[in-house]
Amino acid sequence: MVSIKNSLLVVKQTMICYYIPMTKVSYISVLPTIESDYYSALKISDRFTVARVAVKKTIFSRRRVNGLTQKSLLPQIATAWKGLTLAQHTAWTNAGVPRKLNGYRLFVSDMCARIKNGISGIATPSLLHQSWVGKIVINSPAHEIQLSQIHPSSYWVSQPVHGAKGQRQPVQVFESFSLPLVLSLNYKSNLTSVGAGSFAKFYADIWYGYQGVNFIKTLEIPLDFVADWKNATATLSSLESIVIGYTLYFHIYNMTGILYIDNVKATHNGQNWVRDTYCDDIAVEFTKAFYQIPKNWSPTILPTGAEYDTVYEDF
Repeated sequence: MVSIKNSLLVVKQTMICYYIPMTKVSYISVLPTIESDYYSALKISDRFTVARVAVKKTIFSRRRVNGLTQKSLLPQIATAWKGLTLAQHTAWTNAGVPRKLNGYRLFVSDMCARIKNGISGIATPSLLHQSWVGKIVINSPAHEIQLSQIHPSSYWVSQPVHGAKGQRQPVQVFESFSLPLVLSLNYKSNLTSVGAGSFAKFYADIWYGYQGVNFIKTLEIPLDFVADWKNATATLSSLESIVIGYTLYFHIYNMTGILYIDNVKATHNGQNWVRDTYCDDIAVEFTKAFYQIPKNWSPTILPTGAEYDTVYEDF
């Protein structure tokens, strides 16, 4: 009779281990003849840290399909859209123009946000704010907050990869500057002064050189302490010399309360250069291969009691 101990020894001695070295691939060239089949069956998974190719799930079981349809908000949103009048459809279409969305897509975005936040009913479309907005809050003991967004001549941004749903990539931007510079934003405020010299403003510090000396020109939009949603703009038409770069700021001093912002713009050369102009994620942080991308809005003054984020609220 063979003991268990001897049997295990025989098994160990007869086992053969194979080592297959892994190949690190940094670039794949897909032949045009198989490109369609390749991308329909495979997808890129984590392209930066552990780059690999994964199978794209295109065939789902009946149970999985039922689970996906039950989680989708589209059926109830589509029903709500059909129940709107022609005038309401037109209002949503007009409200989508600032974001370059048709009325239905804006309605879907807004309704998804309402449902996820537990808000019933249907929003009233507005030309001044759409779905998610930026919210800047100052509560005691804080009485000041300052947020900044840098715009040197060259920097990195996160942009979607065309043809690859959900993928983004770091892209270097070269922002060549020429006047006029137009600042613009939509905002709603409910602020209270708590000391002398209180103010709330959105402004740009523009760095330029003239006759070997560096100067800063400030273009400012003072914000009302209490106001319903409104638009405000300011324009700089000329300077003594060529602009090197600029930084945008939100600064609230000696005040407490709330400031909502949306459709923030800094336009020159016929283009708006503000990152996250629609305030979809004003406090986003970039990591891994996106580490070189500056935050959309960085806190330069952020004491305890002051905070900022993107929110959805039923205005």
